[in-house]
Amino acid sequence: MLISTKGRYALRIMIDLAEHQTDEFISLREIAQRQEISEKYLESIIRMLVKARVVDSLRGKGGGYRLNKSPDQYTVGSILQLTEESLAPVACLEKNAAPCPRSGWCRTFSLWQGLDKVIHDYLQSVTIADLMEQGVAGDDYVI
Repeated sequence: MLISTKGRYALRIMIDLAEHQTDEFISLREIAQRQEISEKYLESIIRMLVKARVVDSLRGKGGGYRLNKSPDQYTVGSILQLTEESLAPVACLEKNAAPCPRSGWCRTFSLWQGLDKVIHDYLQSVTIADLMEQGVAGDDYVI
């Protein structure tokens, strides 16, 4: 399993929207500048988030994007499920995978099932609010 750039950037968009949350909509240009990501690339990601009704959008002057729930109601797992084809550690556990002819006697199948469960459970346990609380790297230096 390798999380794509699209998945990582979707999380960055969500955190940015959460950190700058007001009643106003936030332009994609602002997000792109703060995150130092191409606005063009973010367009495809934000479109996916809007289509999944994860964020609200408004066109025109004063338009942009905003969260439609509080940051603690979005899990990392739910966002990554939108952007990634699969989070399964092996092909035989991917959704709609053809049944593996070895699964009945495969000595490692239960290992991969366990790892898949740990990954799923962990990603569902972390919220956007949790990621916001992590702060900026280097802020925890104590003498």
